[in-house]
Amino acid sequence: MGISDRRKLPIGIQTFREIREENCYYVDKTALIQRLIDEGKHYFLSRPRRFGKSLFLDTMKELFEGNEPLFEGLHIHDHWDWSVRHPVLRLDFGIGNFKEPGYLQANVMEQLTAIESRSGVVAEAVTAPGRFASLIEALHERVGQRVVVLVDEYDKPILDALEVPEVARANRDFLRGLYSTIKSNDAYIKFTFLTGVSKFSKVSLFSGLNNLTDITIDPQYSAICGYTEEDLDTVFEPELPGLDRDEIRDWYNGYSWLGDEKVYNPFDILLLFRNRNFKAYWFETGTPTFLVETLISRGIGTLDLDNILGSDELLSTFDVDHIATEALLFQTGYLTIIQTEPRGSRTYYRLSYPNQEVRQSLNESLLNHLTGSPAQQAEHSARLYDLLLVNDFAGLKSLFKAFFASIPYQWHTNNDIANYEGYYASVFYSYFASVGFDIVVEDSSSDGRLDMAVRFNDNVYLFEFKVVELASEGAAMAQLQEMGYADKYQSLNRPIHLIGVEFSRETRNLIEFETALA
Repeated sequence: MGISDRRKLPIGIQTFREIREENCYYVDKTALIQRLIDEGKHYFLSRPRRFGKSLFLDTMKELFEGNEPLFEGLHIHDHWDWSVRHPVLRLDFGIGNFKEPGYLQANVMEQLTAIESRSGVVAEAVTAPGRFASLIEALHERVGQRVVVLVDEYDKPILDALEVPEVARANRDFLRGLYSTIKSNDAYIKFTFLTGVSKFSKVSLFSGLNNLTDITIDPQYSAICGYTEEDLDTVFEPELPGLDRDEIRDWYNGYSWLGDEKVYNPFDILLLFRNRNFKAYWFETGTPTFLVETLISRGIGTLDLDNILGSDELLSTFDVDHIATEALLFQTGYLTIIQTEPRGSRTYYRLSYPNQEVRQSLNESLLNHLTGSPAQQAEHSARLYDLLLVNDFAGLKSLFKAFFASIPYQWHTNNDIANYEGYYASVFYSYFASVGFDIVVEDSSSDGRLDMAVRFNDNVYLFEFKVVELASEGAAMAQLQEMGYADKYQSLNRPIHLIGVEFSRETRNLIEFETALA
């Protein structure tokens, strides 16, 4: 393939038919669909927003309805019985104002009415679950084949209403009754697939549908949504000339659901190929206000996010009344699994940012929230880059003092900061991460753990943070020198700068920024 083989980029297209008929790029996922159908019946998949879940569901819809021409040239074409066609009942909660009390119930009834109108089947029932059940049975009887049930964005009515807890709970309880209908009508169902961003606990939402197979972190389905390295090098080969392959990988690759390889968010890749420049495309489509406010209110430092540990239970479920930080960040795509750590009979997962886009953008959002001034923050970030470029450490000290002074006093008084040292270090880290610097936090050596290392412009900067009320002045620099943190970097043959940063709990600001060459 070459540039002459370029096709239409399917940006924003979630309809399989349109992608195939308009000669768009398409990454063939039909081998995975065949495996799902061959090995089971009821499935659940959680993936972050804009990861291709809706397109995957629509592909299955076209397959079960027997639209053979759309699948020519794809894996499943020669492995499927095209003489059999199944009725498909699809619910989609991607659009709607689910914060409004009673809206969800009305929305479901409207969707069921539309399905009845298209199929020519009328379900005799008053309640939504009853009507849903009646429709499944009626479709089965009319067509003579079992029904395929597909639910897209199954959890959006709950997630959208989290800021209105009473509505979120009502939506959750309503959906529990609706989804339980699937199990009670199993005899009429051929296949079920539910997708969403989150995984609500079986007790809270799936108590009536406890036969779902969760493939969220099943290694054999880790690439069921998203693009692999091979996909970029083969399917999208005509788009690669003129773009740095390593930069594409650093910016957008890195999502892992325990497969052998990590995947890219399709939305990022498609917009990169269209615009030919690197930006936070995925991140900018959804301002994580709720996420940022949750992190700050819980006192979660950004240093913690770069190396957080979660159990299988914490990552797989959450509920309206309690959302674990690890689950929220993992399921929404702001953290991903970087390794597993078996301990006894339990498995733990080490989480971190998936790539530069998320690390840089999330930290920028956190800083903007702290200062309340995105314009001022952008100016500070640009200034940080310029100062570090020429190693102007006096200027860096002044810049950070001005930044900490800009954080409203009320923010401090309204938040219980038990670990001041961790808080100041996290803000410092966010500052550097928001600019896109190469950062390693708590870098381990044989002599201990360094707080932060930054590599930039053929220089290495090693940071140690201290609160002076908890130690004597000069303690940060003394630790840097005594612990020999620079030793592991000597082989790089680059200038190594030791930077001891000290803060005052009383003034809530930086009071020392001591530097020395290693």
